Amino acid sequence: MDKQSFVALAANFMENAKDNQIEMDHSEDLPGTRIYDAPIFGFANPQDPEFLLLKSTKVIGEHFRLPNEWLPSAKTVISFFLPFSQTVKNSNGQGKIWPSQEWLVGRVEGQQLLNELGIYLQNELNNSGFTSIIPSLDKNFFSKTAPESELNEKGELQEQQLSFTSNWSERHVAYICGLGTFGLSKGLITSKGMAGRFGSLVTELKLEPDQRTYETFDAYCTKCGSCIKRCPVKAISFEKGKNHRSCSDFLKKTREKFKPRYGCGKCQVSVPCESGIPEKAIL
Repeated sequence: MDKQSFVALAANFMENAKDNQIEMDHSEDLPGTRIYDAPIFGFANPQDPEFLLLKSTKVIGEHFRLPNEWLPSAKTVISFFLPFSQTVKNSNGQGKIWPSQEWLVGRVEGQQLLNELGIYLQNELNNSGFTSIIPSLDKNFFSKTAPESELNEKGELQEQQLSFTSNWSERHVAYICGLGTFGLSKGLITSKGMAGRFGSLVTELKLEPDQRTYETFDAYCTKCGSCIKRCPVKAISFEKGKNHRSCSDFLKKTREKFKPRYGCGKCQVSVPCESGIPEKAIL
């Protein structure tokens, strides 16, 4: 199996996926609307030194697991991005505060579809004789949002250090695989923009790594400030980027209002990097 045939498998899966449409019970206005456009892919060598840098406390931390810690026989890391359809993006660009119903479906049911694509590709690789895993669906994966409290030796409550982090970051992996660079909102700007979802696999199949076309982590971001203006809770700034706690607190409110769905994504739409790399980016 080569890159071309692998990407073709994914494209065919998404083209024929019944779950890639918003159903009537999800939205009365746009039944049949596609959630995602065709995926794009990036490939990296598991030994790429950039993975080691993620173990730095300035990036993620020691809890980040290297590709070969997930799969000792790993030969390739595969990252993919599913861009939301223009209809989904347009719908979320209309309101100033609350996410659109189409975006909420894309965030929740869309994530389920992304997982289905990952499992399908994993099975295809495994059936071809190449052991593969999906770190984010593995039993050893963890993701923490708000810090948890625990008792110290004196019986006092104290917050654990790990918060708003995970031991496998889809965005950072996508950056290493050549898919894009970070914006002020800490989302990743790809050739198809930043409005969408990321997934990844680690596999024994050896594929040629993609060459990164950028040298800095934020090369595609023009610092235009559009995402700052779009954020309904002012969680983004030029000085500090995105405040994860403020963002997380707002997501909790959307979960309460739109249960069982949640989401926001306002910083990803109606901005220059919504659907591509901004024209003024330094390439």
